[in-house]
Amino acid sequence: MQISCIFEYRKELTLDIKLKIMKTSNETIKATPNYSKRTFTIRKFIDGKLFSKYRTIPMSQEEFDSEEMNTENDWKQFLKSDDYYTV
Repeated sequence: MQISCIFEYRKELTLDIKLKIMKTSNETIKATPNYSKRTFTIRKFIDGKLFSKYRTIPMSQEEFDSEEMNTENDWKQFLKSDDYYTV
């Protein structure tokens, strides 16, 4: 889109306005259990490419069994806690 403006000095100025379009990215989370250590490795992918990798701190058996049923949204909420570290 071009906009033309005329100033007092009769100089013409042409401005090009570029619209920035936000592209929504496809974010997915995958959690892989480690049964012997009772931890999960959580991988965050953006547009199919690995973006970040986290690991939970070791859990009790009861907690581990419960977390094994987590959905992707549960893991997103989990990442708002302090019970993991970056790998």
